[in-house]
Amino acid sequence: MKRTFDLILSFFLLLIAFPILLVAFIVASLSTKSFGIYSQRRIGRKGRIFKVYKVKTMIDTKIGVDSTMAITSLQKKRITPIGAFLRKYKIDELPQLYNVLIGDMSFVGPRPDVPGYADKLEGKYRQILELRPGITGPASIKYANEEEILDSVDNPKKYNDEVIWPDKVEINYQYFLDNSIIHDLKLIIKTVKR
Repeated sequence: MKRTFDLILSFFLLLIAFPILLVAFIVASLSTKSFGIYSQRRIGRKGRIFKVYKVKTMIDTKIGVDSTMAITSLQKKRITPIGAFLRKYKIDELPQLYNVLIGDMSFVGPRPDVPGYADKLEGKYRQILELRPGITGPASIKYANEEEILDSVDNPKKYNDEVIWPDKVEINYQYFLDNSIIHDLKLIIKTVKR
C-alpha cells in the first residue's frame, strides 16, 4: 500500500511541480554556470547505492564528495545566493519526486546517506536498511535546523558523527519498528506545516 501511495502521489506532484522545477533548473544553471540538476551517490534500501537528484545550489569545486564534505555546513561558502533561496524553501529537493516515482525512495523514511554512514550500520540497526529512504521522516523533522546546529559547533564533523548521527539512527530504528501509513501521513503533514 505504501508503494502505491508513493507512486500515485509522486506522479501527480511531479506534474504539478514541473513548471517550478523548470524555472529552478534554469536559474540554478545560470547561477552555478553548470547543469542545474546534479546527482549524488546515496545508500538506499538493502544497502544498494542509487543516485539522488537535486537542483544544484553550489558552485562546483575539484574536491570529491565524501562523508566529510557531505556535511553541508562545511560547504556553505559554495552555496550561491539563488541556491540559498532554493534550499530555504526546499525547492532543491523537488527532483527527489522522481526518485520516489522510480522506487529508489519513499515520501517517508530515513534520509538517504552518503556511503560511509548507513552502510556501516550494525546489529539490529541494519534493519533500517529494509526501508526505502525518504524525502522526510522523524529524524529529518527533529533535525530540520541541522545546518544551524553544525554551524554553531567547533568541529561539525565530530559533532555530527558522535551526537547527531547516533540519535538519527535510534530515531530511524524506532520508525522501522512503528511505521504505518497513518504515521507516514502525520509526518508528511508535519513536514508541510514547517
